[in-house]
Amino acid sequence: MDKKEQRKQYWFVIRELTSREIKRRYARSKLGIVWSVLNPLLSMAVISLVFSQIFERMENYPIYYLSGSILWHMFTTATNAAMTTLVDNKTMLIKMRLPMQIFILARVYTAFVNFLYSLIAYAAMIVVFRVFPDWKIIFMPVIVFFLLLFALGVSYIVATAYVFFGDVKHLYSVVLTLWMYMSALFYPVDKLGGIVRKIVFSNPIFNYIDCLRCLVLQHSFPPADEIIRIMVWGVVVYVIGHLIFTRNKNKIMQKV
Repeated sequence: MDKKEQRKQYWFVIRELTSREIKRRYARSKLGIVWSVLNPLLSMAVISLVFSQIFERMENYPIYYLSGSILWHMFTTATNAAMTTLVDNKTMLIKMRLPMQIFILARVYTAFVNFLYSLIAYAAMIVVFRVFPDWKIIFMPVIVFFLLLFALGVSYIVATAYVFFGDVKHLYSVVLTLWMYMSALFYPVDKLGGIVRKIVFSNPIFNYIDCLRCLVLQHSFPPADEIIRIMVWGVVVYVIGHLIFTRNKNKIMQKV
């Protein structure tokens, strides 16, 4: 089998695994994938109800929150699901001669598919609040691509770690909670100062979120240094994650 045919086969497997994962996730739900649209809307409604009064001077607060929420949700869904995928699919790993990374790629791709559905809710809210982005919104796929690359790198790391140390799942949950509060999802960064402001601005997830907010709310391209940062974060973390995963492949097979 040549490489082109092999890639087609692998891509077919990824699509099938993604389809299986989506069906499994919404197996007992009558609305199914529609929840990918409803979740960001309901989340936005609750957060806006609670925090709009606190940040009453902030224009278009619901869009500000939703711009961060959909990217954050894609990242956390991808990495949380990818973490356990090697253990969840150990039977397939042993019986089928498939590259292990396919299972991680499938979980990240599933998160991306859910993100695409959540964009329906995002677009609807943009229309409702009359926040119409201009042509610069074409830069959005670049932001999403490098965030996916970043998420894939983190997924390789946590998936490898989870095989050897099951408590990583609980530890990562704590890390994500702290990470979320440092990503300025629901509060304006201009209210921050000192060391906290520096931590937030050095947070890679915040950089991706801030880039999207620039496009949608400010109708401008993100600052050049921030664009460079999201690209560097994506590439570097992906390379590190892939390296860690590749070097531990044999140990993973023995452990699962």
